[in-house]
Amino acid sequence: MLKIVFLDAQTLGNDVSLAPVASLGDYVAYPSTRPEEVFDRIHGFDVVITNKVWMGKEQIDSNPALKLICVAATGTNNVDTEYAASKGIPVRNAVDYSTESVTQVTWMHILNLVGKARYFDDYVKSGAYSASGCFTNAVEPFFELKGKTFGTVGLGNIGSRVAAIAEAFGMQVLYYPTSGKPHSNRYEADTDLYHFLKRCDVVSIHCPLNARTQGLIGFEALCQMKPGAVIVNMGRGGIIVEADLVRALDEGRIAGAAVDVFTKEPLPADHPYLHLQHPERLLLTPHIGWASREARICLVAKIAENIKNTLKIN
Repeated sequence: MLKIVFLDAQTLGNDVSLAPVASLGDYVAYPSTRPEEVFDRIHGFDVVITNKVWMGKEQIDSNPALKLICVAATGTNNVDTEYAASKGIPVRNAVDYSTESVTQVTWMHILNLVGKARYFDDYVKSGAYSASGCFTNAVEPFFELKGKTFGTVGLGNIGSRVAAIAEAFGMQVLYYPTSGKPHSNRYEADTDLYHFLKRCDVVSIHCPLNARTQGLIGFEALCQMKPGAVIVNMGRGGIIVEADLVRALDEGRIAGAAVDVFTKEPLPADHPYLHLQHPERLLLTPHIGWASREARICLVAKIAENIKNTLKIN
């Protein structure tokens, strides 16, 4: 019987059934796995499922029985894919399971930033509204999206979906192709990063982390943006230089930012994001963009399909 182990099953939550995967063989799931525990836990298993646990040369070599590595995510940066391929071990990820989830969280952040939702909520709950004597608050201005410029860094499945909603708001859409090669007939490409950033009122990041995007947006790049512009990172933490974003926010170089992904996850308690002089300018969520219930159900189904299709299981 096929032996399957999931090294960090808690990442999929407790409200989603893993039965589609468990039914395929002798299945073992661990809530989480520390690096030193990997070797014992994968030994003798045909299939290893991992969301974020590292599978490199040492881990792969430690298990001669290994036939397949399944990544419970789209990104495969937690697996040495080249080495796995050299050993004839397929690595299968899950593609396009979370597009609607990430898109929704992206716009949650954009609308909260642009509409100053946190400020107005605090204003009412603090009692300031009750004491104001005025039916409204026109002191803190917000702007309409219609007629503004939206820019997406990356125009894959998610970037395209987010861009379509920007169009629905009446925004002009641009994209920065991280490969340097335009590939869309629908939207204008700007291959000059600084020029692209100067033009945008809202920037949203939807690209993978690789050699071209690591540290792509640092302090100098952020300074190209309009002082009233906002930026959202839904890609990977390393795409924005985190300390530089904090500096840009505290110096008022940009109006606001929202971040769902971090260089180190979970976020360390001493991280600069948690110690801004102006914390009201930054919205943070704990890498939840991918994780709607519907997306996680779809993800489990795709993992099961990857196992069945790769290992020819009926």
